[in-house]
Amino acid sequence: MKPHSSIPKNTAPIIIIGAGGIVNDAHLPAYRLANFNVIGIYDINIEKAKATAEKYAVPKVYESINQLLEDAPSKVVFDLAVPGNVLTCLLQKLPGHAIVLMQKPMGENYEQAKQILQITRDKKMIAGVNFQLRYAPFITMAREMIEKGNIGELCDIEVNVNVFTPWNLWSFLFEAPRVEIPYHSIHYIDLIRSFLGNPIGIYAKTTKHPMMQDLASVRSNIIMDYGELVRADILTNHCHQFGLHHQQSYIKFEGTKGAIRIKMGVLMNYPTGVPDLFEYTIIKEGKEAEWKTKEIEGSWFPHAFIGSMGEMMKAAEDPVNTPDNSVEDCIYTMACVEAAYKSSNDGAVKISNLIIQCNK
Repeated sequence: MKPHSSIPKNTAPIIIIGAGGIVNDAHLPAYRLANFNVIGIYDINIEKAKATAEKYAVPKVYESINQLLEDAPSKVVFDLAVPGNVLTCLLQKLPGHAIVLMQKPMGENYEQAKQILQITRDKKMIAGVNFQLRYAPFITMAREMIEKGNIGELCDIEVNVNVFTPWNLWSFLFEAPRVEIPYHSIHYIDLIRSFLGNPIGIYAKTTKHPMMQDLASVRSNIIMDYGELVRADILTNHCHQFGLHHQQSYIKFEGTKGAIRIKMGVLMNYPTGVPDLFEYTIIKEGKEAEWKTKEIEGSWFPHAFIGSMGEMMKAAEDPVNTPDNSVEDCIYTMACVEAAYKSSNDGAVKISNLIIQCNK
């Protein structure tokens, strides 16, 4: 259990590359809340960059990467909010020793992730990945309770998402060879890793949907293997188009003495969302379990994005501070994603083979 991000007194300026929905809905609102200084923005669509700059009072819009690099101060955080398949090319253009925060995923597959890791090593970059769910306020509270031993020994983590996601908001995903796990469930894989460390292995199946056949996959079942005493499961369905009544989106932590259940409201009725809900219970001998609620200030969007950028700010202030979300750690999240696809592609044990053996 690692992430406890904080913000240093002296923060570095930020230059954002990318002006899409995630920048407008999460990055810039979070940076405004944290009083981070965004000094410029670039996007291949100059009009989109101008509109975002005007909306958030970003003082400079760059017309090219070269112009951006010529203007960038020596100690600046490059915030790369671009699809995973362009990260390697973009990183090669940035200067050595650059401080870089990459939007997840860390490449579209494990091979790209390893290339990204090697580039950052060769160029001696301070590089992190924006796996921001680690820093969501409700996760910070859950982590504090678990570390204090409030719910006993953590032995079960379950993520269940049954919602309707408007994938059309991210047009680039319709060209992506992989969708649900690297662009959504990856957050839960990374989150579970942040509590339990690296799993022994992964069992998974990710599938398409008849109503969303233009996308590679929109539903996933993932089991992260932590041995005989710990269960870690992820179940996602982004195709529940039957109203809010049976939509659900939660993370549940169970221990030997209690449990925590977090409703992630942002995913329901997206992008409008519904309120979060933090509930917990602690067993008292001889008494029925009583669930209580706790008010949590802030949510996943945009507040968690302060935490991932805060890690880069600490590293910018003092390079001794290795970001919790560094590429050196996040490469393991990408390895888990790759293992999930390998498990999904290799298929299940064929029941017919067992029946044949029985009939012999």
